[in-house]
Amino acid sequence: MLKLAAAFAVMASPALATGIQIEVEGEANGTITIDLFEDVAPGHVERITTLANEGAYDGVVFHRVIDRFMAQTGDVQYGKLEGGNMGRAGTGNSSYPDLKQEFSDIKYERGIVGMARKGYSVDTANAQFFIMFTEYPSLNGQYTVIGEVTEGMDVVDAIKRGKGANGAVIGQPDVMKTVTVID
Repeated sequence: MLKLAAAFAVMASPALATGIQIEVEGEANGTITIDLFEDVAPGHVERITTLANEGAYDGVVFHRVIDRFMAQTGDVQYGKLEGGNMGRAGTGNSSYPDLKQEFSDIKYERGIVGMARKGYSVDTANAQFFIMFTEYPSLNGQYTVIGEVTEGMDVVDAIKRGKGANGAVIGQPDVMKTVTVID
């Protein structure tokens, strides 16, 4: 009986409010605050917070930015502004294994943050993530939602746009100067 009561107490308690703050520099300057959905995508949120705590995201660029779609970042292998390989930005991973998908019913709308993956394989998310400029229904149920921007959409809106269909940023991209885990 005590175990059952303890289980109900845990379920009734509020979830740990984990988030990240991203200090952006470049054409966009300012802070983006993201509330992470650890109850929706616990494995992905753990990965994001682990990499942020390790400093892996510090200095990583927004390498793929498509107007009226999304801004993508998080390539901790090749996407560093200093010492990275901008020609390969967007193709790298972290040193951790890929993650199994954690799909939800959350819709891809303005400010939603999702995990990028490789091609059509749903279990290949690793470190890269994207922030939506607008709604994009074709992503619903296809990519793991990890959070939502709660402050700083004006900063997201100012991120330097890429060129062409793939949104590759030409010249000096905007960068995540620091990424900090917040409670």
